[in-house]
Amino acid sequence: MTTNTVVVHDATLRDGQHAVRHQLDAPALRGYAEAADAARVPVVEVGHGLGLGASSLQAGKAALSDREMLSTVREALPHSRMAAFMMPGWGTTDDLRTAVAHGTDVIRIGVHCTETTLAERHLSATRELGAEAHCVLVMSHMATPGQLAEHAARAVAYGAQAVGIMDSAGHYLPTDVTARITALTEAVDVPVIFHGHNNLQMAVANSVAAAQAGAGIIDACARGFGAGAGNTQLEVLVPVLERTGFATGVDLYALLDAAEFAGRTFVPAAPFPDSLGVVSGLAGACAAFQHHVFARASEAGVDPRDVFFELGRRQAVAGQEDLIVDVVAELARRGAPVPAGR
Repeated sequence: MTTNTVVVHDATLRDGQHAVRHQLDAPALRGYAEAADAARVPVVEVGHGLGLGASSLQAGKAALSDREMLSTVREALPHSRMAAFMMPGWGTTDDLRTAVAHGTDVIRIGVHCTETTLAERHLSATRELGAEAHCVLVMSHMATPGQLAEHAARAVAYGAQAVGIMDSAGHYLPTDVTARITALTEAVDVPVIFHGHNNLQMAVANSVAAAQAGAGIIDACARGFGAGAGNTQLEVLVPVLERTGFATGVDLYALLDAAEFAGRTFVPAAPFPDSLGVVSGLAGACAAFQHHVFARASEAGVDPRDVFFELGRRQAVAGQEDLIVDVVAELARRGAPVPAGR
């Protein structure tokens, strides 16, 4: 018998943008949002893959402005709540105001897992603007369960109404997730979030482990659209959660229709854990680096797998795309020997 409830947070129109280089147009955004709303998905997130204010030459120019994306999706969600994501350094308080002015209900502030202080001002501003404030700890495999719990508690003190972890590199196994989510649930009294990536094809299993350990909000994307090897596959996650005793309130058939729309509209083939995706997960490197690594390594005649292992060794994080150029150049000069620790 179903006894627990999990809120499904659909990141298809934000994290899924990575899979199409942030080129979703208004008809695609509107069509998917309408389908997700029809499926009664509780929360639909929209924006550039790296969030508010991130559209740029460095991170990739989006097909639409933040305002255009927000207004298009807001009109298509009569039932579902709309969310936006922001990372300090890409977005600003002005971007938060823009998001709320366009009807955003939930704002996620993403920070590196040991840099929660960077979220304080933005969490406070989100609350003052009247939106629900979440904080997610990015690249969370770089910290211990105890450290994550400490930073989660700090985020709650700053005003976060939900807090959680992103497996940004797709590095976790279920036991890793259980340990970290358990630590968070013991440290805070707000809903705990889990956001998985599928580099090792563990995203659904990791998400179920998170729910079983007490996470109340689970992120996923239609067809697994997302950075690198992709995210937790939404239309698989929902029925698996239901089978394991968690109510989602999502209409399965309508959700499958939304996934079909995404499959037809976004790209011919959804992301999957190819060889580079597997190496990225093993190395603990940011999933969003995959396109950049392959392009730079190919130009220099360097094995991209070596680049990923070196980036993992250096603990590179999102926003450090320039480091890829440095690593490729260094490996090319060295004749690309196998990095230490591989």
